[in-house]
Amino acid sequence: MTPLRRFASPPQGGAAPAVRQSRPGGASRGGVFARREMLVFMAAGPLAGLARATHAGAPGLLPGARRQGQARLRFFGLSVYDATLWTEPGFEASAFSRHRFVLELHYLRTLYGKAIAERSLKEMRGVGSVSDAQAAGWLEAMLKLFPDVKEGDHIAGLHVPGEGARFTFNERPLGDVPDPEFARLFFGIWLSPATSEPQMRTQLLAQAGVTP
Repeated sequence: MTPLRRFASPPQGGAAPAVRQSRPGGASRGGVFARREMLVFMAAGPLAGLARATHAGAPGLLPGARRQGQARLRFFGLSVYDATLWTEPGFEASAFSRHRFVLELHYLRTLYGKAIAERSLKEMRGVGSVSDAQAAGWLEAMLKLFPDVKEGDHIAGLHVPGEGARFTFNERPLGDVPDPEFARLFFGIWLSPATSEPQMRTQLLAQAGVTP
């Protein structure tokens, strides 16, 4: 695994953080990781059964990882995505930011980028403190990095403690955000005790003995 190139959070009034991108063919710009309110931006699409397939993008990012847990995000009965957490032996839910792991989202509906990126930032602010400068830089980074998605697409994000996050889109390299604080808060959307989806967190961390 090539180490991520680290960058500091943007200073007040400074430029947005650099993002290393590998744009997949045909992927449009925007965000990927959605929360419930973003469904107003979703195009209608057929629902699918709970995804159980293992994609190379997840264990490929973290060889030897095991599936820790799985959960589905729904909104008024509509399936949005299935989330799967892949971890290494010794993973501790209470100290998730100290561990390497992969979070994979398998999408069941079309989601549009700009609104999703904005919602992701709002969720990150619910997990921990985010300065205005960080917010501006991280939002710009997500808008540059993440594509819109449709049913059947999947994003895998690798958390590298002390370095940042690496992403793949449909098993192809998408890019890096080499900022450990971004990575901690971003993956905290699902794994932090402060998440807005505690039941989903419990399901993802099922084998770690987490209870609601």
